[in-house]
Amino acid sequence: MNTESNLKDLGISGKLIEGLNELGINSPTEIQVKSIPFLLEKGTDFIGQAQTGTGKTAAFGVPILQNIDLSKKQVQALILAPTRELVQQIAKQLFRFTKYTDKIFTEGVYGGEKIDLQIERLKRPTHIVVATPGRLLDLLKENAVDLSRIKTLVLDEADEMLSMGFEDQLKRILDHTSGSRSTWLFSATMPGGIKAIIDQHLDQNAFSVRIDAKNQVNSNISHVYSICQAADKNDRITAFLDDHGGERGLIFCRTKAGATTLASVLAKLKYSADVLHGDMNQKERDKVMRAFKKERLDLLVATDVAARGIDIKELSFVIHQQLPEQMEYYTHRSGRTARAGKKGTSYALIHPRDMERLKAIQAQLNIKFKQLHEKKVSPWDRIK
Repeated sequence: MNTESNLKDLGISGKLIEGLNELGINSPTEIQVKSIPFLLEKGTDFIGQAQTGTGKTAAFGVPILQNIDLSKKQVQALILAPTRELVQQIAKQLFRFTKYTDKIFTEGVYGGEKIDLQIERLKRPTHIVVATPGRLLDLLKENAVDLSRIKTLVLDEADEMLSMGFEDQLKRILDHTSGSRSTWLFSATMPGGIKAIIDQHLDQNAFSVRIDAKNQVNSNISHVYSICQAADKNDRITAFLDDHGGERGLIFCRTKAGATTLASVLAKLKYSADVLHGDMNQKERDKVMRAFKKERLDLLVATDVAARGIDIKELSFVIHQQLPEQMEYYTHRSGRTARAGKKGTSYALIHPRDMERLKAIQAQLNIKFKQLHEKKVSPWDRIK
């Protein structure tokens, strides 16, 4: 069976398949196989538990796009996401999926941009709105968007929206849009807050899909680690970077202070690096992301939340200055490399006491870590 027929078997239209193929999406992922046929045919309440990087945008995006009624110039679907970057990424992907279809209009709305500009854009025919919860509520107060006739509401990365403090906003939006619409909820984990939303706002017979975490990590990623003390981590990072000269990557830190300090150290050592964290204003974040996307920067040092929604295809590696606190964040972090069929490396720097945690990640995600034995290089050698 050829790759196109795999997508056809899900019920996807030929024009959408053309757009997907052009993006390198030739065979469906597990979440797509288990969700798209149901969402295309029935489209009723749905719960999908899957990590970031498993193809969720196409899993909900393709059914939404295929079921848009182009004769009706009204908002027919609302997609909520936790960050501006993820909203932009989803809107961009939906646009790319429809390269060969009749025109479907999608509008992304989020904080950090003048609301007047978004109000003006929403006056144009709009079929799909992708939004952060806070900005959507601002627009509803201004009566700038009509959600009374939406058929589908998607909550993407629902657990992340709750962890970022959007629980009250989500409940208000769910109440505001209640009626004949269906709700599709996607979440990596199912904490109590998510279960409460499901109990209160979704049908008790909602179709549910759970993707085993062991099948979620990209097989094109090589997972390596070094054991070192905290004081040695900068030297290990720079040694790795020297071995991968000319390549581009992401470095993840747990804290904003740690990310800022590391980016400063790398800049002083003449690496092409900058930082991205939650305390930066939107203008600063946009400036850094533009530089990174346009390859004026080789390295981006980021915190987990700040890196949500980053989709840069040509990243050769990801470095973990520390292992993430949450298991699913390892999948999210490592999934930033090896995009679009390319190979990549995920490099973790761990303290000796973190070996058990590394083993747990290895077992739960069904991956194999290899210890990296790098040569030691004095930082003074780089400064000379």
